[in-house]
Amino acid sequence: MGKFLLDDFYVTVLFDSGADTSYVSLKVSQMLKRAPTPLNTKHVVELANGKSLEATHIVQGCNLILAGQTFSIDLIPIVLGSFDIVVGMDWLSKQQAEILCKEKIIRIPRSGQEPLEVQGDKSGAVVGIISFLKAQKCLRKGHTTILALVTDASTKEKRIEDIPVVRDFPQVFPEDLPGLPPHRQVEFQIELAPGAAPIARAPYRLAPTELEELSKQLQELLDKGFIHPSSSPWGAPVLFVKKKDGTFRMCIDYHELNKVTVKNRYPLPRIDDLFDQLQGSSYYSKIDLRSGYHQLRVRDEDVSKTAFRTRYGHYEFLVMPFGLTNAPAVFMDLINRVCKPYLDKFVIVFIDNILIYSKSQEEHEQHLRLILELLRKEQLYAKFSKCDFWLCEVHFLGHLVNKEGIHVDPSKLDSIRNWPAPRTPTENANSWVWRVITDGSLKTSPRSHSRLPY
Repeated sequence: MGKFLLDDFYVTVLFDSGADTSYVSLKVSQMLKRAPTPLNTKHVVELANGKSLEATHIVQGCNLILAGQTFSIDLIPIVLGSFDIVVGMDWLSKQQAEILCKEKIIRIPRSGQEPLEVQGDKSGAVVGIISFLKAQKCLRKGHTTILALVTDASTKEKRIEDIPVVRDFPQVFPEDLPGLPPHRQVEFQIELAPGAAPIARAPYRLAPTELEELSKQLQELLDKGFIHPSSSPWGAPVLFVKKKDGTFRMCIDYHELNKVTVKNRYPLPRIDDLFDQLQGSSYYSKIDLRSGYHQLRVRDEDVSKTAFRTRYGHYEFLVMPFGLTNAPAVFMDLINRVCKPYLDKFVIVFIDNILIYSKSQEEHEQHLRLILELLRKEQLYAKFSKCDFWLCEVHFLGHLVNKEGIHVDPSKLDSIRNWPAPRTPTENANSWVWRVITDGSLKTSPRSHSRLPY
């Protein structure tokens, strides 16, 4: 038993070797975008309570996704209890699946590959669920109610050694960057506008907790060799931004330096152009480089310009810091050069995000291996916890990508849904301009500079 994806819905699945046929609950069958077809022969189902009922239709060609692999399954709609789907012997025997009862694992053989292992839910029992209306009735009748947060403590942690192909490249996924990056074909340069003079600003006032964090992060950067003490005439102040997890991110306020820096016009790719390359793909892996900017050196003569001033000293960066105006363009240039042999063939990149896409599992194994070999050769490192592999559906650059096409990430729509309604007839009016493009579709762009929800 476990939760898996059926077409576009997560459903509770029971693998039952005692069932001759596979079934789907009436509720889920109505949600599927597939029309049931009449059964050719009479089909009587005997339920666990001893009663029998006659099934008249079947839903054919549903997509059941197990451990990243898609399987076709035919399902007969009937009234089910705690489960949305019962996978019976018709499907299990067709896949030559083996059920390991003690481990709650379904093992499915694959030609020329290791068997696919599907881990079921190891919890002891199915939790009964009631509707909100039923809960209200119970409360009115005076039943004792306890509010509890239920979490799954047995969630299996993602491990490198469990993932095909990836397990052969542990060097690409270190726990931390090993030190200064090698000299690469691209180095970060800071070209100043004519007549620009060094600028130094006094350090910002920091709270005691921020000073403690500053001391800690400075020591970490020194230990890695990413910064060293400076006597530069340049000096930017430091501030801290609180991250979602409650920790602090150290930021250097380089806005004065950015004002006098000649802008690098290397183009960042258009998002729609990137997504055009994904047509016809079905399998995806997403690689997020670990502290990507710190994997690129600053040109020696420009190191002094990265200097920053703190309560605990004056330092400068040997690696590309965050906050400099040309950093995204330069890093994009590096990654494009590294991935050039495979770019737009089975890889798209956006700064430090790499997406590998393929039409089949066999192709994807080859493509994933080529990219990991390339990263190992170039000594570029990824953050394993932020990477995803062997997906049939992937979130990338605010969109949801699968074999059906490109969709807006539903989570990104929340800010629009929650945008307050106008309180006056003129508020937020004419905020958007519609324009027709060559294929007849419409695009929008902001017309005003009023605060938008994203």
